[in-house]
Amino acid sequence: MLNGMPQVVTRLDAGLLAAVDRLIDEGVVASRSDAVRLGLEQLVEHARRSGIAAAIVEGYRRSPQTVEELRRADEGLHALLAEESW
Repeated sequence: MLNGMPQVVTRLDAGLLAAVDRLIDEGVVASRSDAVRLGLEQLVEHARRSGIAAAIVEGYRRSPQTVEELRRADEGLHALLAEESW
């Protein structure tokens, strides 16, 4: 372990590696390791958000909004828009 962090070894397609190297040259990421770390962080965050979205959808499926709840939400939206100075 380098710096107390475990290592992951993987193989990459030459085209993908070349694209990562271009990102390094352009200053988008500092290194190949940074690019891999960033990609994995984004994948994990995407999966987390997808799980939350699925739970919200399931909640509304089990207990849909009532007509009265939708009416009140619509009224609240119209009130907020009326307050805008645009």
